[in-house]
Amino acid sequence: MSSAARDEDVAAQLRKFSPSPSRDPDAGLRALTHYERRLPRWRYHLRQWLIPMVRWETPYLAKMQRSCRSPFLDSYFAFTANLGTHTFFMAFLPLCFWCGYPDLGLALVHMLALGVYISGYVKDLVCLPRPLSPPLQRITMSGSTALEYGFPSTHTTNAVSAALYFVFQLYLSKDDLSSTSYTLLCLGCYCYAVSITLGRVYCGMHGIFDVVIGAVLGAFLTWLWVAYGSIYAMWLVSSDWTRPAIAVVALGFAVRFHPEPADNCPCYDDSVSFLGVIMGIAIGSWQRRAISCVPKPSLTATYDFSNEDIIISAARVVGGIVVIFLWRAVAKPTLLKILPPTLRFVDDYGLMIPRRYFLQARDYKQVPQLRRDDNILPAATDIPAMLSSFGTPRRRRVSVGPQSEADAREYLANRDQRRKDARSAPETVRHRTSRLSVAAEHPPSPPYDSSMDDGQSRVASNGSSTSSSSLRVSTVDRNLLTPPLSDAGMSSDSRSDDEKSDREMFSALEKPRVRYDAEVITKLVVYAGIGWLAVEGDPLLFEWLGLT
Repeated sequence: MSSAARDEDVAAQLRKFSPSPSRDPDAGLRALTHYERRLPRWRYHLRQWLIPMVRWETPYLAKMQRSCRSPFLDSYFAFTANLGTHTFFMAFLPLCFWCGYPDLGLALVHMLALGVYISGYVKDLVCLPRPLSPPLQRITMSGSTALEYGFPSTHTTNAVSAALYFVFQLYLSKDDLSSTSYTLLCLGCYCYAVSITLGRVYCGMHGIFDVVIGAVLGAFLTWLWVAYGSIYAMWLVSSDWTRPAIAVVALGFAVRFHPEPADNCPCYDDSVSFLGVIMGIAIGSWQRRAISCVPKPSLTATYDFSNEDIIISAARVVGGIVVIFLWRAVAKPTLLKILPPTLRFVDDYGLMIPRRYFLQARDYKQVPQLRRDDNILPAATDIPAMLSSFGTPRRRRVSVGPQSEADAREYLANRDQRRKDARSAPETVRHRTSRLSVAAEHPPSPPYDSSMDDGQSRVASNGSSTSSSSLRVSTVDRNLLTPPLSDAGMSSDSRSDDEKSDREMFSALEKPRVRYDAEVITKLVVYAGIGWLAVEGDPLLFEWLGLT
């Protein structure tokens, strides 16, 4: 297939999956019934039971944000949010195995993977939106985070589970530390968790409800690993190959039975990636124990790497990272090339991966070159830009208005609900409700000079670069600031204007790219390989090269 033909094929698929009003009658027209039609009845009622909390806290969050905003806090919380991302932990965790701390690595990677999977599972299960913007302004350095649902906060889950586990380890080593060191280290762990948690609220990315449940989930995962983690690790490595096989099969079922979201949410992709890592670690840790023939079923004794020589330690880190990137650079395009015909073959026997927002192999000939398709581990070519952004922490985006389909539908649902309330309320209450609603939809100017970005450009929601001299609000966003509150006596022209504005709002959203069923298996295999390389492949290479 020629390049032009391939581009046309991809464009046709994008049109198929875009929220086009001509294909999807609920785009801007049936906001209140969208989730009722897309979700099973019990999930829809669960969502209806939970969503009043999200809507109730939004004006209070907006008031808090307006009272606290400052240039320093904007930059601080936007930058430190990177310390709670999957990318940060994925860059850090392999070092635990390569520097002789496998028990720490096993604990953190399992807590992180469980946190990503469970929080993503709940997000796709209940489909709760993020707090509405406006009135909130969203401050972020990541363009993909806002595409996910809001409840619960994965950043908070990751940060709390990691912080509490480090506090537990400090408690075990309390006798080896001075009281001052112990107190300061514990305080640092708590400050890290609190900073990430408060930052998600300050930046308008989550509500109190999201971060509280995220923190509870993180604390639960820490308790779970402290209580049963060592038992699971010993069970996994102390017998024959059937135990890691059982773990891999169980993880495969977790991939298959992840709930379908009502909107095109990328939570599933992250869950698949981390479950793949756990598959690779299960195989690699069992293999490491079997090959080493250590008398006790412990991994610690099999990683006898010394960190006394800084050069050798650095060589292990650099070499291990290079091997991981080489593996992904080779395995990913190879799998995306050979999997589509394989999936078409097994599809004839009823074996497939039916996902609502994934194109099936029978509907495409080949997977085109994919760019920026991984939220976990960046491409090697993206690393210089990432390092540059870390070097300029004040470079962040401030956005107002819906950023995802879920945001847009929540805006429409709020508007329709206010109209319904206004029609049923007495005249005096209706007037007061109208006035308060208009005030809530008009965020005041930021309480600081808009030149806070030091003249640097910030990335708009569609990926383009815009001047930082003023807060950018699109035409559609301005329409969002002053929605009509009652449709009583509305003319047909007013209704037509509403529908036109709604369609413009959906068309202005960043369109999610086409995703292919072959990507699911590709992510599993690639990330299983990364997990295996971290715990077994790279350590074997280090021993062969004498980098121990």
